Amino acid sequence: MIETRALAKNFGLKPVLRGVDLRIEAGEFVALMGPNGAGKTTLLRILSTLARPSFGAARVAGFLLPAQAEQARRRLGVIAHQPLLYGDLTAEENLRFYARMYGVSDGARLTEWLERVGLAARRRDLVRTFSRGMQQRLAIARGLLHDPDVVLLDEPYTGLDPDGAALLDAIVQELAARRRTLLMITHDLAHGFALAERALILARGRIEASLRRDEIAPAEFARRYDAVVKG
Repeated sequence: MIETRALAKNFGLKPVLRGVDLRIEAGEFVALMGPNGAGKTTLLRILSTLARPSFGAARVAGFLLPAQAEQARRRLGVIAHQPLLYGDLTAEENLRFYARMYGVSDGARLTEWLERVGLAARRRDLVRTFSRGMQQRLAIARGLLHDPDVVLLDEPYTGLDPDGAALLDAIVQELAARRRTLLMITHDLAHGFALAERALILARGRIEASLRRDEIAPAEFARRYDAVVKG
């Protein structure tokens, strides 16, 4: 469902991604980890069609990026550390706007997701009046409203309180059980490794390690991470 070959991204003369080779099968839940500046968010921006690679190839759900970005977007859900919502619209209006973009006409789905993220009672309130955690809850609903096959998550726990984090845990575990394909950036090594089936370590612009949860103990993973990052 996600594949890159020799993927590179430069910002001016500065290389950020230096030939990323990646393959994620349908239904797999993968955590992407690495130090600040390793290129994790840049990689997800390319996969979510928000940025173009400088070189190499990327496919999502079988669609070549960026040439078939429009088709890929219909299969994608994105939850980032920034809510990317419209503050002068209500919670319900935000979801209706995105529902139209994704061709979702079932109003019951909006209500279902507002209830799921605990915002049904605030559905008619302007989003700019929401706390940071409430905005993140609404961003989760927006990203999953159209039941995407591939979900990209970039530090999605940002701003969430313990109840919100537990809610997101339950949602991603449900998506994994339904065999949706998930790729999640996280700096929380223990949490990410506990949730995902496989962890990738991105360092110096490349995937330097791919480790399966059922093949390595958490403590050993932390040691391997440190060794890879320090080179």
